[in-house]
Amino acid sequence: MRPVLRLLPLPFTIALCLPAFAADDKPDNWDLCPIHDAIPSFDDASTPKSGDNSAQARAERAEQTTAIEGDELGGTEQNLDYKGNVILRRGDQYLNADNLSYDQDDNTYVADGNVRYQDSSMRVIASRASGNQDTDTHKIEDVQYQLVSRRGNGGADSIDLNGAKGRLNGSTYSTCDPSQRVWELRSDHIDVDSDEGWGVARGATIRIGKVPVLYVPWIKFPIDDQRHTGVLYPTISNSGRNGFDYRQPIYLNLAPNYDATLTPRYMSNRGLSLGGQFRYLYKGGRGTFDGNWMPSDDLLQERADEPGFNPALNPDPDDARGLFRYSGYHNIDRNWQARANLIWISDPRYLEDFSNSLYGVSASSITSTLGVYGRGQYWNAGIMADSWQRADYQLSENSLPYNRLPRLFLNWDQPLGNLLRVGLQAETVRFQHDKKGDGSRLDLKPYVSLPLQGASWYITPTLAWRYTDYQLDGDLADSIAEQRANAYVAANGGTVTPALIAGYRDASPSRNLPIGSLDAGLFFDRDTEIRGKRFLQTLEPRLFYLNAPYRDQDNIPLFDTRPFTFSWGQLFRDNRYSGPDRQTDANQLTVAMTSRLIRQADGHEKLSASLGQIFYFDESRVTVPGEIPVESGKSAWVADANYSINDRWTMGASYQWDPKFRHEDLVSLRTRYLVGNDGVINFGYRYRRDLLKQADFSFLYPVTPSWSVVGRYYRSFYKDASVVPEVEPKLLEAIAGVQWDSCCLAVRLLARRYVRNRDGDMNNALQVEFVLKGLGSAGQDTERTLRRAILGYYRDDLYLVPPSNTTPDPDDNDSGPDPLP
Repeated sequence: MRPVLRLLPLPFTIALCLPAFAADDKPDNWDLCPIHDAIPSFDDASTPKSGDNSAQARAERAEQTTAIEGDELGGTEQNLDYKGNVILRRGDQYLNADNLSYDQDDNTYVADGNVRYQDSSMRVIASRASGNQDTDTHKIEDVQYQLVSRRGNGGADSIDLNGAKGRLNGSTYSTCDPSQRVWELRSDHIDVDSDEGWGVARGATIRIGKVPVLYVPWIKFPIDDQRHTGVLYPTISNSGRNGFDYRQPIYLNLAPNYDATLTPRYMSNRGLSLGGQFRYLYKGGRGTFDGNWMPSDDLLQERADEPGFNPALNPDPDDARGLFRYSGYHNIDRNWQARANLIWISDPRYLEDFSNSLYGVSASSITSTLGVYGRGQYWNAGIMADSWQRADYQLSENSLPYNRLPRLFLNWDQPLGNLLRVGLQAETVRFQHDKKGDGSRLDLKPYVSLPLQGASWYITPTLAWRYTDYQLDGDLADSIAEQRANAYVAANGGTVTPALIAGYRDASPSRNLPIGSLDAGLFFDRDTEIRGKRFLQTLEPRLFYLNAPYRDQDNIPLFDTRPFTFSWGQLFRDNRYSGPDRQTDANQLTVAMTSRLIRQADGHEKLSASLGQIFYFDESRVTVPGEIPVESGKSAWVADANYSINDRWTMGASYQWDPKFRHEDLVSLRTRYLVGNDGVINFGYRYRRDLLKQADFSFLYPVTPSWSVVGRYYRSFYKDASVVPEVEPKLLEAIAGVQWDSCCLAVRLLARRYVRNRDGDMNNALQVEFVLKGLGSAGQDTERTLRRAILGYYRDDLYLVPPSNTTPDPDDNDSGPDPLP
C-alpha cells in the first residue's frame, strides 16, 4: 500500500514573501548577471511547460496524486521507510531525498539527506524536512532556494508551516548571484499568512556589501498579487527651490476595481502639502482623479519680500495652492465613447512653481475637455466642450482662447460608385469669453472628388463649397466694428465717429465660396547598386493646384484660427489657416519632388530628400491682424532630407530659403548615433527667423558594461534687444551624470541645472537613485528625468509614436503622486 502524500507548500511561503517588497513598473535588466543559477535545475526533475505559472500549476496539481519511488522500501505496513534516491512527483512538483519515513497511523513523515525540491516557481535545497499531514504542520531546516518565475535566491535557518501560516527564521533574499552578493535583505524572522495575503518581517536589514544601510524593526507587506493598503517607497530629493524634499505615498486598497493613494510631502524651503490619486476601472471604462493641496507656500512669501514685487501678478502669499486633474473614458457602444480630460490649478504660477521641467515654464494655458465621440467606417462625429485657464501670470485673461461651449462636428467621406468620393466637414460651435464676448459659428464644407490612379500615377481633382455663418453678441459685434473703423481711419485719415462704427457693425456675418484643387503625382523607380548592395531608387514629382476666390472676411472674428507655420505640409493644404474663421483666397501651384533610396534586402530607407515651392499667380488678400499679405511670386523653398550613414548613424535636415529676401526662414539639423545596445548620442540645432535659435546635445554613453555617463546641454542663442526685458542667449537645461549598473544593483547620480520660472531664474538639483533590482528603489526618479531629456535613453522610445505636444503630460508635473503600477 502506497500512501497519498501531499508535497510541501513551499512556493507560497518562500517564493512570494521576500520578493513581495518589490513593486517594479517595468522589467529589470539582468544582462549583467551570470548565466548559471544559484541552484541549478535538477536533472531528474521534469521541466515545467512553457507558459506555466504558479497559480496554473497549483490548480493542475490539486487534481493529481503523488507517486513515490525509491531504491528500497522497508519498515512495516504502518511505518514505511524509503531509502536511497527517494523521489516524489505530483504535477510540476518534484521532491528528492536520501531517506523518507512515513507513519500512516500518525500521518507524519521525515525526509532527510540532501532534500531537494522543485516546481514551476522555485528550487529548494534543505538538510531535513518533517511534518504532520493531519495537522498540516511542517518544518524544513537549513534551506537554500532559487526562484524560477522571477530572479531571486536566498536561504533560511528553518521554516515552520502551519496550514496557511508560516514562519521563516533567519531568512535572506537577494537577486544577486551568491558569488557577487552586492546587496541582501536579511530578517530575524518573517511571519506569513497566505490566506490573508500578508507577511510581517521583524528585524529586517538591507545590506549593501557587508554594510547595513537600512534597518526596519517591523514591516508588513503583501505576499501575493492582491493589492493591500500600506506604505509605498518614499521619494527623497534636494533642490535649490524646494530644499530637502520628501514624499511618502500611502496606498489604500478600497475595492478590487478602485483604489487611492495619499502622498504627504515635506519641502524644507516651502512647507507641507498633500497629494492624492483615486483610480477606478470597470468593464466599459476607467478613470483617474489626481489632486494636490498646499495650505501655504513659503515660496510665495519669499517672492513678496523681493523688491519690485507686483501683487496684481502673483498669488497672495496667504492663499492655499492646489491642482485637480481627471482623465477617463466610458465606452457607450462599439461606435461611441465618452471622454474627459479636466484640469484646474489654483493660480497662474502653479505649473511654474511645481513643475520640474521646461513645460511648467513654457505653458501659457491649460485646457479641460469633455465630450462624446463616435467613429464609423466612413464618418466620425462628436459633441464636446472645452474651457481654458491661464497658466502664465505675465499674460492677461484676454490672451486665453475662446471656450467652446459646446462644439458639434461631423466628418463624412464615402465612395459614390466606382469613381467619385463625396464628403462633408460640418461644425457648429458656441464660443464664450469673459473679456472678448460671445458668438456662434456654423461651418459647412461639402466636397466631391474624382480620384484616378494607375500603377505609377495619380490625379485627384476636388471641388468644395465652404459656407460659414456667425451670430455675434452685441459686445463682440461692437468690438469688431470699432476695430474696423480704426483701421479705416488709420489707412485713409479722418476721425472715428459713432456713425462710422455703426456702418461697420454686423452681428450676423457670413461667407461662402467655392474651393477647387487638383493633386497629381508620378512614381518612377529603378534598380541600382551602391558598394555591392542593391537599392530601389524612386523619383516622385507632385503638383498641387489650388484656386479659391477672394471674400472680404474682416468682419469675421478670430475665434480659434491662426496662420499655420509654413512647412512641407502647408504646400498641399487648401487653407493656410488652422480654423474656419479665415479661408484663404488662392491661385497657386505647388511644385514638389521627393526621391528615396530603399535597400532591397530589408526595405530600409537609406536616403529620402524632398524639395518644394509654391508659385503664387495672384496676391492673397485675406489676412489676420498683423499678418503680411502673401504677394504674387514664389514662396520660400522647403527642403527636407534624411540620410542613414549606416544602421547606427542617421542625419536629417530641414531648410527654408526665401528667394525674395535672400535669407533662410528655418534651419533644422539633427543627427543620432546609436552606441552598442544601449547608448545614444543626439544633436539638434533649430533656427526660425525672429523666433528662436537653439542647440540641444544629449547622450548616454556606455564606458564599460557597468559604467556609463549621461548628459544634456540645451541652450538658446537667440537675442532680441527690441523687447523689454531684452532676450539674451542663455542655458535652458544642463545635465551631467554617471550610472553604475550590475546584475542586481544600479546607482544613478545626476547634477542638473534648468530654468525654473519665466523670469529666467535657474534651479540647481542633485538627484541620486539606488535601484535594488527585484526589490525597489530609493531616491528621486532619475530615469524619468533622463528619459525626458535624452531621446533614446530607452532604446524602444526611438520607434514609438511621440505623444501630442499640445496637451500637458502628467509626468511633467511633480505636484502629486507618481502613477502606480
